[in-house]
Amino acid sequence: MRTVEFKMERPGLVAAGDTVSVIEREGTSSYSYIIDPAVAMSGCFPARDRIRSKTGVVREVRENSRGFYVVVDFDE
Repeated sequence: MRTVEFKMERPGLVAAGDTVSVIEREGTSSYSYIIDPAVAMSGCFPARDRIRSKTGVVREVRENSRGFYVVVDFDE
């Protein structure tokens, strides 16, 4: 099991228990991921830490002073 945190700009786009798909974006030396369709974005990961699964399950949605964060579990 692998857990990844994504930054979400608006509340209510996903909820705990939802199955989500991710899109991989390749940068010059790292990879980032977007919950489809443009719900939230991950940070950058080096090639050795790429997410192998294309779907995951939302564990929780958190709110703090910086915004909303989606925590997703992937089977890896």
